[in-house]
Amino acid sequence: MKQYNVGVIGATGMVGQRFVSLLEHHPWFHVTVLAASSRSAGKTYAEAVGARWAMPTPIPEALTGLVVRDAVADAEAIARDVDFVFCAVDMPKAEIRALEERYAKLECPVISNNSAHRHTKDVPMIVPEINAEHAQIIDAQRKRLGTKRGFIAVKSNCSLQSYVPALHPLLGFGVTKVLACTYQAISGAGKTFATWPEMVDNVIPYIGGEEEKSEIEPLKLWGHIEGDEIVEATTPSITTQCLRVPVSDGHMAAVFMSFEHKPSIEQIRKAWAEFRGPAQELELPSAPKQFLHYFEEPDRPQTKLDRNLENGMAVSIGRLREDTQYDYKFVCLSHNTLRGAAGGGILMAELLAKLGYLD
Repeated sequence: MKQYNVGVIGATGMVGQRFVSLLEHHPWFHVTVLAASSRSAGKTYAEAVGARWAMPTPIPEALTGLVVRDAVADAEAIARDVDFVFCAVDMPKAEIRALEERYAKLECPVISNNSAHRHTKDVPMIVPEINAEHAQIIDAQRKRLGTKRGFIAVKSNCSLQSYVPALHPLLGFGVTKVLACTYQAISGAGKTFATWPEMVDNVIPYIGGEEEKSEIEPLKLWGHIEGDEIVEATTPSITTQCLRVPVSDGHMAAVFMSFEHKPSIEQIRKAWAEFRGPAQELELPSAPKQFLHYFEEPDRPQTKLDRNLENGMAVSIGRLREDTQYDYKFVCLSHNTLRGAAGGGILMAELLAKLGYLD
């Protein structure tokens, strides 16, 4: 497989750190540029991150002395020096949109963890096991941007990664409506207990914008390409509530679902067990061997026990049973900064590399 030099834009933040950590031994992608805001530019990566390094392993030795560059001021030089960038910046949405389009127009593909372009009609939002075919819209996007190589591809919201993969193999039974309550870790807000002590022994029943994303974004994942845009699916109807809970990593969801053609519990379990997507078929380096894991025990999945399943890239499911108001209910879990953020972005980049979009 071809080797790629990559940049991480927003490298000092929580998700940027996770990108840096996960890419340390990647077989295809080699980090050669780290960029952030002007506040960090000119410092070594170790100086710029300092005590804010929140990963379980140390800063990769090869990157501790790498000088951080200004993601905005140095965009042209960065675009020349790498094959593509991962982007996880903390900026106003309008500025993120402009920055990502600027890199794309500089012929530098952008693999984005940000939400700014998730609803741009010709920007694919890809979960490789679910909608790999949406990569085809990149041709239309390049035409609009006037680029040969440059484009933007985005990762979906981290809360979706727990329940949408579990629903996806069941769409053939005609899922009509879904209620999902998500219980989301503090790392999803870029925090640790050290930096957010008020979250200890606390639950906050509001995460700004999260419920809207959780209800709308799955419909783009399940949409289809029509001409030069992705047309969102119209079903199922989804309603959500999103709560912040005192957990370091791992988003859990309690899900209720109804069907047009109600399957049996055995049929649902079989669909989960047998499901494989393009990420598994193509044997992408970051892909879990078994995407969906079902636990028989009544008290699983548990965040502390199961969030790191298959290097944090698998989805755990449990407690499937009939419901009195919906057809069925279940509980599911994913690691929000691995599958849900940086790991999902890297997996998407692996897919796009394998399909030739990064050449």
